[in-house]
Amino acid sequence: MSNTDLVIPERSRDIGDFLVGRLLPFRKKRMVGPFVFIDHMGPSEIKPGHYMDIGQHPHIGLSTLTFLLEGEMIHEDSLGTKQLIAPGSVNWMTAGRGVTHTERTPPEMRDGNTYPIHGYQIWVALPKDKEFMEPQFHHIDAKDLPHWQDQGASFTLVAGKGYDKSSPVPVHSDLFMIDIKTSEDYELEIVGHLEGEIGICIVTGEVNACDNVVGKDNLLVSKIDDQCALRIKKDSHIILFGGPAFPEERFIEWNYVASDKATIEAAKAKWKSKDWPMIKGDDSYIPWP
Repeated sequence: MSNTDLVIPERSRDIGDFLVGRLLPFRKKRMVGPFVFIDHMGPSEIKPGHYMDIGQHPHIGLSTLTFLLEGEMIHEDSLGTKQLIAPGSVNWMTAGRGVTHTERTPPEMRDGNTYPIHGYQIWVALPKDKEFMEPQFHHIDAKDLPHWQDQGASFTLVAGKGYDKSSPVPVHSDLFMIDIKTSEDYELEIVGHLEGEIGICIVTGEVNACDNVVGKDNLLVSKIDDQCALRIKKDSHIILFGGPAFPEERFIEWNYVASDKATIEAAKAKWKSKDWPMIKGDDSYIPWP
């Protein structure tokens, strides 16, 4: 594929009651800019016997970005946060030196009815000088994100900077994440509007890149400097993300991300011995796999 580095298909992974499609990391491409992990949840259904109940688990060295397209979830963490997330809003948790959190179906959706769930769980690695920062949590409502229209396309800047706009999500490095929906065929201009590496996640519909058609449930990875024309088909939904790559490699083991393996080993020992910040009143514990 001329000028385009890679097409990554979704690979199914089982996370208990749910199957998710993993897009990153991929054996040929571990990161896109600072983005190190992307799971596509659903589209699926929440119903009796099929609720989301992800118990306490730890993170270091990253920020988690939860972005729902349908449904709701409740996030709780060891900082004392309890936050409902709805479609189009952002939950942004920075783990830094260490945090624990849970993700569950809200009580009001455990009423015997069926509800949709669809969205993305994303990890953004922290710059080396911020890997041990104090943990933080921020929630940004959908209405507070930048939205704009261009011809037959509607844009939302979920995080970072792009197209002369800035998201209120408090990111820790140069990056971008943009949600785009089209009502007619649309040619997307990227050069001059974004910087770094770019991932093009096709939620629905298809795109034409360098005369190659790529359909939904695929991730297209490219360098912005080499980006050829990107034509998005009518009634498509894509998510752009990326940014300048970090100078250092990142290691991933389970829910930990770090620029050196010793940090991961030390944090692993702490979780195994339960010497870790935990959520008050929650006795769940996901053991090291």
